[in-house]
Amino acid sequence: MKQLFFFFFVVVTGWSVISCDHTCPVQRAADAISAEPPRPAGQTDVIGLQCAPIPVVRAAFIGIGQRGFGAIERFIVLENVEVKAICDLEQPNIDRTQAMLKRNGRPAADAYTGVEDWKKVCERNDIDIVYINTHWDLHAPICIYAMEQGKHAVTEIPLALTMEECWNVINTAERTRRHCIMMENVCYGDFQLNTLNMAQKGLFGEIVHVEAAYIHDLRVDYMFLDRTFDEKTGNPRGYWNFWRLRHNTERNGCLYPMHGLGPVAQVLDINRGDKMNMLVAMGSDQFNMTAYAKKKFGENSPQAKQEYKKGDMTNLLIKTAKGKTILIQHDVVSPRPRSSAPYKISGTLGFAQRSPTMLAFEPNAHNSLSNEEIQAMLEEYKHPILKDIGEQAQRIGGHGGIDFVEVYRLVYCLQKGLPLDIDVYDGVSWSSVIPLSEFSIKHGCIPVKIPDFTRGGWQKRKGNQFAF
Repeated sequence: MKQLFFFFFVVVTGWSVISCDHTCPVQRAADAISAEPPRPAGQTDVIGLQCAPIPVVRAAFIGIGQRGFGAIERFIVLENVEVKAICDLEQPNIDRTQAMLKRNGRPAADAYTGVEDWKKVCERNDIDIVYINTHWDLHAPICIYAMEQGKHAVTEIPLALTMEECWNVINTAERTRRHCIMMENVCYGDFQLNTLNMAQKGLFGEIVHVEAAYIHDLRVDYMFLDRTFDEKTGNPRGYWNFWRLRHNTERNGCLYPMHGLGPVAQVLDINRGDKMNMLVAMGSDQFNMTAYAKKKFGENSPQAKQEYKKGDMTNLLIKTAKGKTILIQHDVVSPRPRSSAPYKISGTLGFAQRSPTMLAFEPNAHNSLSNEEIQAMLEEYKHPILKDIGEQAQRIGGHGGIDFVEVYRLVYCLQKGLPLDIDVYDGVSWSSVIPLSEFSIKHGCIPVKIPDFTRGGWQKRKGNQFAF
């Protein structure tokens, strides 16, 4: 009888939590974080935004330590581009960038090193785009300020860290009519682009479920590493001021979902006929940061005694308006091989997986095609972008060429006055799952609504198409 009573108590109390009405404090907080503020009067969306062509794209780069330096290297390979200004707090980064520009026959860029100098850069009247490669906390503030100064904003991932930043970025882009793009390089991977092409041609049927992940152990070579510069190359090691370690220390959520979420969102036509409706996030406890700190610094070291809030593995499950599901995993502290796998597309007629590579189709979907058949299909359905620039991307490199493709496509669209491949709604919606996942985990892995950042505009477009 006691067991029966206990079961009844759990069911009833559990149901009361699940069905918590809008007077419940947790539900009020959930309503607040997912709120969709009305569009300001006189403001319209920037879906399919086309701006005047820019024959010569003049750029300023803010943050040129690791990602920023590589971005400049790939940018100057292109024709009709100029690097007008560079901004970084560390003089060695300025020096090696100026040396690289000189080696490539480019004039020296104006250099800025002050903490607030990024504002001066944005205020210049001789630049078209501000390309941001700083630590995460400055991405949204610089994007907003750059657009307010009439510049197109280009940023590394993520675009925003809080829901307030998400809406401020959206409203600024709509008010200023400037581009704001988050540079998600994995969207340009060979397998991702080719299977996107296959999906758009109906080979997988109706896409029902997709999966992706970011698995990369950052403890050894990044998070705990002191910031130093190689004496010969000048290349920096470690994160400036341990900024990424700080995020893993202070926060618990899916902190870096975009490498996985971006490509699968394009397959599902998110913001282009479908939208992400709700999410649930669940994470393991934290084990590996402490274990590594004890081994490297000692049992009684400050690093070993530090509380690290971020759980080792975070699982993020999203459901869309059309009933599709997305599974995203994030783990940057476990001793396992680096991988963006699993990258999976599951439809009513077929299936694709990146690693190990598989393609399977009805009526024999229990078995993958042979390696020879897979390569033949991927070649047959090679995406137009890869046909256009794939070989050059392989030569220039940057994560196998994807870093070059994303810069090439940015400049291509700006020079021709075309809509960008990834718009502000994509960047914001993909980034919004960071704070929303934190909220879900904090409150017992509850479902959380994902706001419609397009304010209904997702229904205006049908399908994800790149402009040419």
